[in-house]
Amino acid sequence: MSGGVDSSVAAYLLQQDGYEVIGMTMQIWPDDTPPDEAGGCCGLSAVEDARHVCQQLGIPHYTINFRDEFEERVIKYFLAEYKQGRTPNPCIACNRYVKWESLLRKALQIGAEYIATGHYARISKEEKTKRFLLKKAATLTKDQTYALYNLTQYQLAHTLMPLGDYTKDEVRQIAQDIGLVVATKPDSQEICFIPDHNYGRYIEEHTTFPASPGNFIDQQGQSLGQHKGIIQ
Repeated sequence: MSGGVDSSVAAYLLQQDGYEVIGMTMQIWPDDTPPDEAGGCCGLSAVEDARHVCQQLGIPHYTINFRDEFEERVIKYFLAEYKQGRTPNPCIACNRYVKWESLLRKALQIGAEYIATGHYARISKEEKTKRFLLKKAATLTKDQTYALYNLTQYQLAHTLMPLGDYTKDEVRQIAQDIGLVVATKPDSQEICFIPDHNYGRYIEEHTTFPASPGNFIDQQGQSLGQHKGIIQ
């Protein structure tokens, strides 16, 4: 549970369906980032929001430390991709290697059968092949299957996504109807470990990679102007 409205309503819907639900929040902010300055699902305020929602729902809440896994699998990947001139997607890496490896492993160890998230996507099982299928959400404007495309069959088999048939407006209405403290909380848009959106500053502070200026070159080899550096 990230402390947002989506994962909070997902927990409530599962509870209504008769599941025994527990809340798990990942502590992933880097050691050099004060917890109250981390953004999105990383910050201390997000952990507190998740805890308050669990209290409202009457379910246990656990905070699990995955700092090392996040550093190794997400932050180092992010920095390496920019160094190679590619644009990384740290959320996809976090989903695949932190949420659906480390978090799923921990959940199974404490006796859970599934993990559930607030993603807008659907999972079904194809009867003929017995394979699990990741399907688009009912509302395409919020569909998040692109961020989940690399989940394995094992991971999908142990995953529930209660919001796949709902719109965002419906989810917020449910949260308001049951009085959740996060009902009007804004969606998180930034990369959680760079809440100020200044990617160039972050990369310069965490690598020795120089931000050297260069030229924009088109396919015909013509210079179109100068840039401030590959990370700017």
